[in-house]
Amino acid sequence: MAFDGITVAAVTEELNQTLVGGRIYKIAQPESDELILTIKNNGSQYKLLLSADASLPLVYLTQVNKISPMTAPNFCMLLRKHLQNAKILGFEQPGLERIIRINLEHNNELGDLCHKVLIIEIMGKHSNIILIDENNVIVDSIKHISGMVSSVREVLPGKPYFVASTQDKANPLLALREDFLSLVGERNMSLFQAIYGCYTGISPMIAMEICEKAKVNPQQDVRSLGTAELDAVWQVFSRIMLSVKKAKFTPCIFYENDVPKDFSAIEVESYKSEKYFESISTLLYQYYAEKNLIVRIRQRSSDLRRVVQTALERTSKKYDLQRKQLEDTKKREQYRIYGELLNTYGYSINSGDKTLEALNYYTNEMVTIPLDITLTPTENARKYFDKYNKLKRTFEALSTLTDETKAELEHLETIATSLDIARKEDDLLQIKEELTDCGYIKSKGKTKKVKIHSRPFHYVGSKEFHIYVGKNNYQNDELTFKFANGGDWWFHAKNIPGSHVVVRTEGRELPDCVYEEAAALAAYYSKAKDQDKVEIDYTERKNVKKPAGATPGFVVYYTNFSMMAEPKIEHLTLLED
Repeated sequence: MAFDGITVAAVTEELNQTLVGGRIYKIAQPESDELILTIKNNGSQYKLLLSADASLPLVYLTQVNKISPMTAPNFCMLLRKHLQNAKILGFEQPGLERIIRINLEHNNELGDLCHKVLIIEIMGKHSNIILIDENNVIVDSIKHISGMVSSVREVLPGKPYFVASTQDKANPLLALREDFLSLVGERNMSLFQAIYGCYTGISPMIAMEICEKAKVNPQQDVRSLGTAELDAVWQVFSRIMLSVKKAKFTPCIFYENDVPKDFSAIEVESYKSEKYFESISTLLYQYYAEKNLIVRIRQRSSDLRRVVQTALERTSKKYDLQRKQLEDTKKREQYRIYGELLNTYGYSINSGDKTLEALNYYTNEMVTIPLDITLTPTENARKYFDKYNKLKRTFEALSTLTDETKAELEHLETIATSLDIARKEDDLLQIKEELTDCGYIKSKGKTKKVKIHSRPFHYVGSKEFHIYVGKNNYQNDELTFKFANGGDWWFHAKNIPGSHVVVRTEGRELPDCVYEEAAALAAYYSKAKDQDKVEIDYTERKNVKKPAGATPGFVVYYTNFSMMAEPKIEHLTLLED
């Protein structure tokens, strides 16, 4: 999550374009380290969020309202006193630091025009929001930092404000070729570490991107690089800095397996899956909203995952034991043959014989039959027939039980896959309903059934064909047997837990590219999504049947085609539920 100097530069540019000339209408402090300024400008109203949260400092325009405490905190009251109805003169970023200065003018209690600066420092655990006057003296801050906390800089009312310079990093916007080659080239470390270690505002991701674009190994030791390689890196570095100076930004979020991985204010070629935004504020809101949703869903699904994992472990152990017992019943035919051979050749057994050498007339091979010397030949034969009959009954019972246990194991694996696919809380409610119906979660008596609004994923493929993907077993059944028509096409990963995928044909013939897209979705929404290639079965919906009494999501089909598909779906458009 690179809220680096380049991202701050993009935010500063957007705020200058949107808010300069506006006036602060409202000031709220919904959290102890967060402000929301409501600003009116050019007939519109904007909300500027300033967060000095140690784990997630942020600055961006938002439309989200937050509930403020009944009694405003002291810092909020002070800002209202000094900045209520203040005019915004401009936003500044010193160098490429993660700092934004909001220059303001307002009339004091005597009606005199005064100037103030509200400073937002976006520096991890050192983040802060500070109000200073025209003499660069701190009026107050959202976090007070005393000398006992920091020996470098005190942030207290009445103290002079300055930016602590503890890392001795250079301003990349002022970099010259000779300085760059000297500064970076003298470091005893890898190239990309040297780049972000020498200059302010450069994140490791951007440093890696600079090396990639220059076609130089980012992990290579700087001292082993030649002048030509360092010069190539400088050329890319200077082009990026020129783009920042000219405010040419391309805000984008990068995805990995449909999950937001990182973001940047400039284009990054090393990521393949990306989504572009016109506004850096829209990007930041979208990115953190998606990340928070995923975190919340994972937290909410933890109990369900524990239930499924426990059931999987128990069922897997039971299945292994049953298979071992089933393997032991393979001796039953040997015991039957021993009994038959004893009935045939028992007359040749002498008293005290411990074995009988006899010809197995089924295979024409000699076999040695162990004997109990305390029993007669007939009693020995009966003993082997008793063993045979016992193992036969065990085999018949275990064959049914093993099939049932295997089906239960496969069903639990499909539920585990559904938990990985879940994106919303309603998706989890439907999975919980299935676990309750199947007896894995105890029902709490008669409770009012909650209405679930979860719907299958809806994609639009090539030629405007609509493709639907079930998120869980209940949706798979509904999608296949209630929603799809007989002439629609049905896709599923071969012998692997995964989603049912249906392509609505509406009487049209499917182009080859649509088959490939639907197969890619079936591969992606399966347990094998991390593999390079996945075998996919596909057939017309009319060929898919559900056996009586089968578990949710289980189907059979005997007429189908198969193809290999890559689980890549970045080119497909997902419509909202």
